[in-house]
Amino acid sequence: MKADEKIRCPWCLKDDIYKRYHDEVWGVPEHDDRKLFAKLILDGAQAGLSWYTILIRTESYAKAYDNWEAKKIACYGEKDVERLLNDPGIIRNRAKVAASIGNAQAYLKIMEDGPGSFDKFLWKHVGGKVKVNSYAQMSEVPASTPESDAMSKDLKKHGFKFVGTTIVYAFMQACGMVDDHLVTCWKKKG
Repeated sequence: MKADEKIRCPWCLKDDIYKRYHDEVWGVPEHDDRKLFAKLILDGAQAGLSWYTILIRTESYAKAYDNWEAKKIACYGEKDVERLLNDPGIIRNRAKVAASIGNAQAYLKIMEDGPGSFDKFLWKHVGGKVKVNSYAQMSEVPASTPESDAMSKDLKKHGFKFVGTTIVYAFMQACGMVDDHLVTCWKKKG
């Protein structure tokens, strides 16, 4: 390691794309409804794959999914499904594509009938504030928690797919609902 290089969580050391994601996005509290929706869809697309596989496709996903305009996505028909299944810039899995459309519909229903924002709907599971953990090694970081179990159950109740507790916990980490930066990481909050 270079003397001037920051100490980071070991999972992001693969390349500069991963380091930039770690430094600028992962663990930063997100409250924008559209960005939260997009991230949840991307985390669902990741199921069974590495996050890096999705990370390098985020721009392609935004383009393929009308820049995450949920009202448009919710109205996608078979022609749109076929378009997405033929798009080499995204993961071409029929179940994941169908889930993204259903998830857009569920998202809109929450926006209409729920607390008025996806942000409030999601952040209630952590009491509206970041849960800061203090792990020294990656092996200590859990794959799920009671909070991710509850959020997963709540999302499923509202019609979301590909939102199991492990996916939801990764989403919570990425959106800054939990701070799981290791104690040695320069991004660790006090």
